[in-house]
Amino acid sequence: MQRTFTRRSVLRGLGTCLSLPLLDAMVPTADAAPSKFRPLERSLNPQPRMICCYVPNGVNIAKWVPEQAGRDYVLSPTLKALEPHRQDFSVISGLGHPAAKGGHSGADTWLTGADLGAKSGSDYTNRVSADQIAAMHHGHQTRFPSLQLSDSSGTGAAGHSHTLSFDRSGTPIPAENSPRRLFERLFVPDSAEDRQATLRRYALQKSILDNVLAEAKALGRRLGTKDKLKLEQYLASVRETELRVERLQEWIDVPKPEVEPTDLQLASQSRNAHDRPMWIDVMMELSYLAFNTDTTRVITFEWSREAGGFGGGGENHHELSHHGGDEKMLQQLAVIDRFHLDRLARFLQFLKDTDDGDGNMLDRTMIVYGSGMNSGTGGEHSPKNLPLLVAGGHKLGFNHGQHLAFGGETPPPLNNLLLSVIQKMKVPVESFGDSTGTINGLT
Repeated sequence: MQRTFTRRSVLRGLGTCLSLPLLDAMVPTADAAPSKFRPLERSLNPQPRMICCYVPNGVNIAKWVPEQAGRDYVLSPTLKALEPHRQDFSVISGLGHPAAKGGHSGADTWLTGADLGAKSGSDYTNRVSADQIAAMHHGHQTRFPSLQLSDSSGTGAAGHSHTLSFDRSGTPIPAENSPRRLFERLFVPDSAEDRQATLRRYALQKSILDNVLAEAKALGRRLGTKDKLKLEQYLASVRETELRVERLQEWIDVPKPEVEPTDLQLASQSRNAHDRPMWIDVMMELSYLAFNTDTTRVITFEWSREAGGFGGGGENHHELSHHGGDEKMLQQLAVIDRFHLDRLARFLQFLKDTDDGDGNMLDRTMIVYGSGMNSGTGGEHSPKNLPLLVAGGHKLGFNHGQHLAFGGETPPPLNNLLLSVIQKMKVPVESFGDSTGTINGLT
């Protein structure tokens, strides 16, 4: 008899030195089965929402960008994965961040457009991300002003961020990578003991923050101009933390939405090649539930950290992005790109299948999807002509079913697109970062 193995056991045995295809000897197991999760009938509270989904390492750009512009464009080989949703999204080409340097710092700058080395004497300086502008406006109305999701928890390192979100001082906001922890945070009721423990923790945090502010104020009187500026940036981050603690305290007596974990594969592991499809699916399902229950209206989701990631078959995404123009590697990269868009298409369908006031949830949910680098025809990791698409938001004023192609020597910056999204979130702002206006043709 042929001996059988689970794919997970083989991958664990080999460590990370190889990424195996699906072999005949690797039989599907219960935890590898496709998700049985189904969308809910209707949403709790129709409101503008935004989610920014980031894929690292760029894409096979030749298979991504359509050859034609306008509404009569032909879907590229990669984008055919979204064909059922053609009228619900726009492909946008030619945009980039003029200040960004490219490389694997794409996640750090995707939603900020910052020049990370702009300040002399500082190795890294970021600025507020677009999602946080929206979160500041909507955050007081929801339990969580925003959610940060990633395949790696925490913030990562400067230039290799594990989060897409940065507060008003440019400080990274930590991300969550565990489906189970995220579900418990969003939907599991706190016991009386948990509530008291939480209140004690908040009180301790408040005390620590008060002490930090008092000591910093005393220290500031003895510092030079340059050090005072650095201290002020640090204190701005402390104040952001203080505001988050205050918001959480306001919600502690408000019951969480009742959501059952049925059919949610909460045990999926983010950094396990075998679990890759299930993990993305369950994190998108939890994002859908967070929007559906109006637990938050703003989410960022870094599907993989830069210089990492797996395809649906366990392929080494980062390695393939350094393709050097090799045709076989480019073909494998396109397979990963289509795998990612299959996951996105599934999420779009969930939103379309859910009633939301006088429309469906996709009508009021904007999805910005793409990467902070263009790996080009030779694997050059450029911050120009980034792979981007925007979906949803019909009821908010977006028009789709088109390829918006921007070219020339000075195409508009990506921050024009981000400003358009921020404004559709009903935030009264006229500029964002280096924006020169909103994006033409999307509204």
